Amino acid sequence: MYFKLSTILLTAVFMCSVYVAQAQQTKDITLEDIYRKGTFRAESVYGVNWMKDGQYYSSQVPDQQNNVYDIVKYDVTTGKPVNTIIEGEVLKPDGSSTPIKFDDYTFSSDEQKVLFSTETEQIYRRSSKADFYIYDLNTKKLTKLSNGGKQMYATFSPDAKRVAFARDNNMFVVDLSNMQETQITTNGKFNSIINGYADWVYEEEFSFAKGFHWSPDGSKIAFYTFDETNVPEYNMQMWGELYPQDYKFKYPKAGEANSAVKVSVYDLSNGRTVKMDTGNEADIYIPRIKWTHDSNLLSIQKMNRLQNTLEILHANVITGKANVVLKETDKAYIDITDDLTYLKDGKNFIHSSEKDGFNHLYLYDMKGKLVRQITNGDWEVSSFIGFDEKNDRLYYMSTEVSPLDRHLYSISSKGKSKKRLTNEAGTHNINMSNDYKYYLDYHSAANVPTTVSLHTAKDGKLIKVLEDNQELRNTLAQYNIAKQEFFTMNTPEGTKLNGWMIKPTDFDPNKKYPVLMFVYGGPGSQTVTNSWGSNNYLWYQVLADKGLIVVSVDNRGTGARGAEFKKVTYANLGKYEIEDQIEAAKWLGQQSYVDKDRIGIWGHSFGGYMTLLGLTKGNGIFRAGISVAPVTNWRFYDSIYTERYLKTPQLNAAGYDENSPLSFADQLQGELLLIHGTGDDNVHFQNTVEMQDALISANKQFETFIYPNRNHGVSGGITLLHRFKMMTDFLERNLINPSTESNQL
Repeated sequence: MYFKLSTILLTAVFMCSVYVAQAQQTKDITLEDIYRKGTFRAESVYGVNWMKDGQYYSSQVPDQQNNVYDIVKYDVTTGKPVNTIIEGEVLKPDGSSTPIKFDDYTFSSDEQKVLFSTETEQIYRRSSKADFYIYDLNTKKLTKLSNGGKQMYATFSPDAKRVAFARDNNMFVVDLSNMQETQITTNGKFNSIINGYADWVYEEEFSFAKGFHWSPDGSKIAFYTFDETNVPEYNMQMWGELYPQDYKFKYPKAGEANSAVKVSVYDLSNGRTVKMDTGNEADIYIPRIKWTHDSNLLSIQKMNRLQNTLEILHANVITGKANVVLKETDKAYIDITDDLTYLKDGKNFIHSSEKDGFNHLYLYDMKGKLVRQITNGDWEVSSFIGFDEKNDRLYYMSTEVSPLDRHLYSISSKGKSKKRLTNEAGTHNINMSNDYKYYLDYHSAANVPTTVSLHTAKDGKLIKVLEDNQELRNTLAQYNIAKQEFFTMNTPEGTKLNGWMIKPTDFDPNKKYPVLMFVYGGPGSQTVTNSWGSNNYLWYQVLADKGLIVVSVDNRGTGARGAEFKKVTYANLGKYEIEDQIEAAKWLGQQSYVDKDRIGIWGHSFGGYMTLLGLTKGNGIFRAGISVAPVTNWRFYDSIYTERYLKTPQLNAAGYDENSPLSFADQLQGELLLIHGTGDDNVHFQNTVEMQDALISANKQFETFIYPNRNHGVSGGITLLHRFKMMTDFLERNLINPSTESNQL
């Protein structure tokens, strides 16, 4: 009761302070506040590591006086600091008087050593390399892990005796007793052979970069090898020198050759490497590998190229022989998750599947025989947190309350005694302790900034609020903040769509306002969630101050509403999605307070693609649009993502071309601002070049802005301020206060 009441009161006080302050003629938010000054920066609890003694966790805490981070130990039962494990100022390498500035840290299993990463260099979305250091808590000595160049994904062995890492496309192991370095592979070569980490397309679309895993006893390492030899290269020019430099990397576009992938296991006791037998098919994916609790048994997930068949293999790592224990098929595609969990009893595993129409948890024996479905209902398990086998409690996040919310639940392995542990409406992100006794809850809602709190896992009882962002709440109370409101609408076919709307704070229902629709709309995504600050929320406050209503609607194909709603777009990517956005625009135009002749649309990436379809296939319903880093034909995008939803171009050419903005350039109506970064390794600048060419050929006028060397986020330094100022100016000219009729209408 205390937990519920305190949260409700905190929220009520915050909202009251916002509305009272608004009545007192508060300040308007500026772009500089958002993108330059950091006026609305939220605080959080960072660098949390749960200790092996479940009563404690450690966190990365700034030491302002010495300009370093300390590692501080906290008592879970009180949420209070107990002692400082490591003072950042003592982390000085031999011969240096300056402490390292670490980005992240990891304890060994015995908590006697700490692995620090420093000077981290980002490569692609999830990949990076860094200089790693080992700190011994007993000797108080800091040692550089390797002198052979920066390392990737350095990881302690479970027995705390070694560290493995990848570098220059090869795998290495360091023995911590003498710091001796052993090279496991020797055939690695840039743009040819990769050992121990993912190629570009696996990293982007299967969401992992580290491609190796220690066995439970620390005696073996399972690792990926990608042979990129036959994958076509993409060439980006990097600007800034007298002569632009070429950067070539392997990127398989839809229908083109993928890497040949294999999984091997290296045995540290004898130096022997054994390749796992994944079958005779060459054109396959291996989206996940995972050790069971047996250090001689490796689990391998294998998919066909169309990604509509998934097999779970169990491989004997001594012989390499593997058997299929579970096979799943789907008429459209199968999404890969990290939910596969092997039980410590060695007899069962938990796996998630959409096979009954919604993503749920299932229990199987080790031969792949279904024991039972654990969760069920017309809602989704959005993520599996883990299984407390001792107390027979599974923890998972779900959409049972609403597709807009995420809540934590527990349930027994028999599917009984289900308990909801989070109470406040909104989005909860959970960091669970290793012994399943406690969790950190990072909670926010549409109009409420993030609160970080500590709870007991058994019943969700609040122990302590660790961060309430009161400073941010006080700051927001000084500004003109428009409330984000949720709504639903029905398409003419009767499909219910979820949306949110931000109106000006001085909204007058008797006036007619221009509208800007924000869209992403890609498979399984959501822009309509009950969470704080997402999707450029603060920029929309700037636009609302200028008299613009901002709206976002989740079309068919988006997530959290079951497989049928999500997979209806299969093989026709873009068709139903833009139909729903057009219907949403028409619905908005029928509202008494909307000027139907001043409706705009904007989006980034898939949303940029949708924006172009709206301006071309929308028959003039959109007066203006901003398309950032768009795909303009799915033939230009990568194999894994595109073929999952469209099949290959060889099998489904119409699905690619009939929903490509390039095919409808001559139908452009309304003002277009097209933005792209030339350094975009993901959605290549080629997409925008082809769109420009198609529009020129159709004699259509448009605006373009190109950001040199910027990647897919089109950010970095002052870039965001520059970009959003330009976008704001464009909307003022063409939507908020248009001086003339559109030259395209």
